[in-house]
Amino acid sequence: MQKDRLDLVGGATLVGVALLLAVNQVIVVEVNRGLQPVFFAGLRSVLAVGFVWAWLAWRGRPPVLRRKDLGAGLAIGTVFAAEFLCLFLALDLTALGRASVIFYSMPLWLALMAHFGLAGQRITRWKAAGLALAFVGTAGAILSRQAATGGSLAGDLLALGAAFGWAGTAFLARRSSLREVGAEMQLFWMVLVSGPILIVLSLAFGPWVRELSGYHILGLLFQSSIVVAGGFILWLWLLSVYPTATVASFSFLTPVFAMGFGIAMYGERVTVPMLIAALFVAAGIVLINRPPPTMPQAAIKPETEG
Repeated sequence: MQKDRLDLVGGATLVGVALLLAVNQVIVVEVNRGLQPVFFAGLRSVLAVGFVWAWLAWRGRPPVLRRKDLGAGLAIGTVFAAEFLCLFLALDLTALGRASVIFYSMPLWLALMAHFGLAGQRITRWKAAGLALAFVGTAGAILSRQAATGGSLAGDLLALGAAFGWAGTAFLARRSSLREVGAEMQLFWMVLVSGPILIVLSLAFGPWVRELSGYHILGLLFQSSIVVAGGFILWLWLLSVYPTATVASFSFLTPVFAMGFGIAMYGERVTVPMLIAALFVAAGIVLINRPPPTMPQAAIKPETEG
């Protein structure tokens, strides 16, 4: 049932999902110590194919790959592969908190793509203000002194590339024929196509195994099942029940949690400029997702999906 405001259950669930996604980034950092990052990302997608297929089959809707979706499916899967190639390498090279703040600038890039490529997604004055704040925050996060925060310019730029990739998959999901099949099938295309691409690309990044242990294998399985399949599906449920802008605004809790984990687990330093950059990005995301003014009832026309 669709609700017009956030209740206690929804708020607690959103906080839980944000915490899960922050823990997910910690797991990436840890498993990167046992597996080469690009190979890890590819293996995660390959395993996730089985988990997503099982979920769809349990729902009575086993995956159906339509011929007309082939081009869009290959495109979204390729962009998904680029996103996680960049993110997993970024978490191998730069500080956890920095990478998370930059990665979660994604709504900035999606809003720009939507302005030029999606009907009814023009940039309003509020969105323009949000875009400016988020852009300044992202630039500040990258330009702040890496030595003081445990980051590297290469890792920061890879995190930015991952944000572009995340925005690209969201844009293609709305722009292409895949908008007709639903988010779960979109996810199936993403993991189905990205797995082989990432594993082939991983050949260029050195040996597949670093110092592998059972702990790293458990992390890989957790990523493939709970994070990729379970976390994404829970996020879909939240979007179907609660206002989209409210759900989206909670997304910035993830880098806040990630910065906390970075301090507690890896001794990362969060400087004042980095905190200001994070606040700018957070404020920008809130403004970008600000709902438009309510139209008079007589002016509202019914919409059909698909």
